[in-house]
Amino acid sequence: MSVIRDDFSIAFRSALLQRGGAQKFSVLSLIFLALVIFFLDVYGIKFTKPVRGLINDVVYRVTYLASTPTRFFPQVNEDLSSFFNVKAENERLKAEIEKYKSLELNVEFLTDENKNLQKILETEYFNKNLSNIVLAKVLVDKNSPFLKSIIINKGTRAGILKGMPVTKDNYLVGRVVETNYLSSRVLLLNDLNSRIPVTLDEGAQAILSGSGLNKPILEYLPEDYEILEEINVFASGKDGIFSPGTPIGKTNGAGEVMLFVDPNQLSFVTVNLSVQTKGNL
Repeated sequence: MSVIRDDFSIAFRSALLQRGGAQKFSVLSLIFLALVIFFLDVYGIKFTKPVRGLINDVVYRVTYLASTPTRFFPQVNEDLSSFFNVKAENERLKAEIEKYKSLELNVEFLTDENKNLQKILETEYFNKNLSNIVLAKVLVDKNSPFLKSIIINKGTRAGILKGMPVTKDNYLVGRVVETNYLSSRVLLLNDLNSRIPVTLDEGAQAILSGSGLNKPILEYLPEDYEILEEINVFASGKDGIFSPGTPIGKTNGAGEVMLFVDPNQLSFVTVNLSVQTKGNL
């Protein structure tokens, strides 16, 4: 009889270990576990409520932590995109500012140049025949220790001839010594080779000679003539080149003449075409 029972037990366990039996056993186990949880939830509130609350807290915390990357990385991506957009916009604005600065400098330069031209027009052309005046721009300033001359952008095409006087704001600055078709060279009053007959306020006659410096000197003054300061010097016109009475500068008491126009600051000059020149001076 015991042998039969042992055989039955062995057969039963073998059946349970088979695949189909294992699946049935698992289903029965889950059903049993579900019934236990149901009865505990219904009749064991005091025991299950704290446990369920603890489980819920753990689940909520885990869910929050698990969802953190999904919330954090989009924000980081958005912040990075915003940062690079702001940087690109900043670079664009810098370029725009530099562009407007350049335009502002150009406008300022053109405004100053326009004011200079208006000043020249007001002083040089007032009560004069415009056909006898040529406005020229200084292209090159040939400045060496003793030779002082400028190159202007007008020549024989504009009617300029060798020997014609050159002025700035009605003040004498030199004369034309070389002409080309589209340009001319002007010898300034302070050039070492410049010699001009002049008249002083008191009627004394002299020769204004360039020294190669900014201040030409007075030569061949009357004997025992005492040079005083602030004496006006004008072109006498005896050479037939410069208009008589054209202002040049003032004396400084040392035989030098402080020119009314700085020869190193010439941008525009005017050439008087009405003055008749004597041959090739």
